Amino acid sequence: MLNHSPHPDLCDLKWFVLFVRSNQEKRIAQRLGECEIEHFLPCCRSLRHWKDRRVTLEMPLFPGYLFVRMPFVERARVLTMPNVVSLVGAKNSPSVVSEEEISWIKQGVEHGNAMPHPFLAAGQRVRVIAGALCGMQGVLLRTQNNTRVVICLDSISRSFVVEVDLASIEPVAPSPHIYQEAV
Repeated sequence: MLNHSPHPDLCDLKWFVLFVRSNQEKRIAQRLGECEIEHFLPCCRSLRHWKDRRVTLEMPLFPGYLFVRMPFVERARVLTMPNVVSLVGAKNSPSVVSEEEISWIKQGVEHGNAMPHPFLAAGQRVRVIAGALCGMQGVLLRTQNNTRVVICLDSISRSFVVEVDLASIEPVAPSPHIYQEAV
């Protein structure tokens, strides 16, 4: 006799990422709670200056994204909700977020005053946007213990490396060359 039950892996509880319409994260989180679907919307405080006052708002840490924990086979429950666009990932296999990464996000929000920051990877071209090195462009070497950027001087075919604060750099355009730090 053939077994027609779904693959056991498809029935396991896993964290997925929902891509939602702009500014609908809190409303969808409320609907998920009403449907008793485990979810996580990491937020951060953002101070906004308006003409007549300052206001502190709770903003999503990842605008447009909301985490849900459910079996993959139950994805239709969330994908049919109004203002939910899709699951994040490849067309046939949405990305699964590990328990460890969810824990990192929760700890960052709870203890580390987490704030949104552009995704940066070693080998990516970056621009220094603050401090004494403001305006320089280079290639990001690493971000673990300290952030190092290689500044290339094309005119003399030489480079030098500087240490900068991670918060003072932003990505430029994707680099066609990925540089690796010599070990």
